[in-house]
Amino acid sequence: MGAIRPGADADVPSRGPAPFRQVDLDWLPWNHVMGGNGVFNVILSLGLSLYIDDGKPVGEQFSKTIRNLRDISPISYTNAPAGFASLAAALEGDDELCRSFFKNLKVMTYGGARLPDDVYARVQALAVKTTGQRIVFTTTYGTTETAPAATMSHWNAERVGLIGLPCPGVELKLLPVTDGKYEVRIKSIAVTPGYQKLPDLTEAAFDEEGFYKIGDLVEFAKYDRPAEGLIFAGRLLEDFKLLSGTFVLVGVLPVDAITAAIPLISDALVAGQDRDEVGLLAWPHLEACRSFIGDRTATIEEIVGNREIRGAIRWGIHSHDEACGNAGSRRIERVLLLSDPPSIDHNEITDKGYINQRALTRRSAAVDRLYADPVTSDVIIIPRQADFQHNAAEKRNVGQGRNGGTRLS
Repeated sequence: MGAIRPGADADVPSRGPAPFRQVDLDWLPWNHVMGGNGVFNVILSLGLSLYIDDGKPVGEQFSKTIRNLRDISPISYTNAPAGFASLAAALEGDDELCRSFFKNLKVMTYGGARLPDDVYARVQALAVKTTGQRIVFTTTYGTTETAPAATMSHWNAERVGLIGLPCPGVELKLLPVTDGKYEVRIKSIAVTPGYQKLPDLTEAAFDEEGFYKIGDLVEFAKYDRPAEGLIFAGRLLEDFKLLSGTFVLVGVLPVDAITAAIPLISDALVAGQDRDEVGLLAWPHLEACRSFIGDRTATIEEIVGNREIRGAIRWGIHSHDEACGNAGSRRIERVLLLSDPPSIDHNEITDKGYINQRALTRRSAAVDRLYADPVTSDVIIIPRQADFQHNAAEKRNVGQGRNGGTRLS
């Protein structure tokens, strides 16, 4: 299936000369509209020298990106939230890498999901430590069908999750859904006119007024001040209900879990449709977990079964659940760590490094194991406060890790 890109033969608009060193490093594939249209055209319009990063924000492939960042000091850096989490872990404690990364950097951009607050704070703290100032950290929002950006936070917002305001020429339609959240639909000359040779799919993709039904939820940063922008609030089609009828907003939970267990979880899938409680299938962050237990050679299988790692994740998610109170839609009751990475070939992860929630279909056996009764030994059960007992030593070990250098809070 291919989305037709409007203006494919249009001239690249001039943005004037770049006021800083004209070097950039990027890994996004050119066959994708973000890499080919959103990044490569900017390289051409600014007259930059592009170094192609052969790494990806997936597992050990990210080590190639770190190697490249030691040699190339880019003027901008774009990645998925999981990539920034891996980058923060690599930068911490490596002053030489920090100096190379921040040397010419003017702006950082993330997309595809909300960036965890902790990752944002850690990267900015490293920027201040290295350069004496914070770096502009922004995001755009869109899809292949919107070629690629429909909205952008074009100001230096000191918060994450903000997708900003419509780009010039873009019109948004907001349809109320629930609790201050709206389904967003998009109309613009940049939106695809349809899918090649797929008239039925094309017709289903647009409403009666010609707005593209992107399938996402947004909310206002401040309802009475819409100029302060919109916040991404999840995927309309991915949200589900528990057996109790409680509506679960899938889009926010993976970020909550990653933040709660930082830096030990790199990404997660949310399970629980037609079940009693929410659960997670989670991928450990290999390098962060190795640092946490003080073993740089530990395999992913050893990490998945490691008692310290499992205890730290249990404590982190428990703290998240306590903060949620009685909100059953946000409480995570069980976690299963996965040893095999998400598969691009099976569409579990996009070519931009974003986890596809629909990967649960392929992971149905893992979901069954997550909810098996009796509980299997590889499932981490998150206890309620009344049942959760721990001593000061256990909490200290969870907070520091074996090597004393990795923090979980």
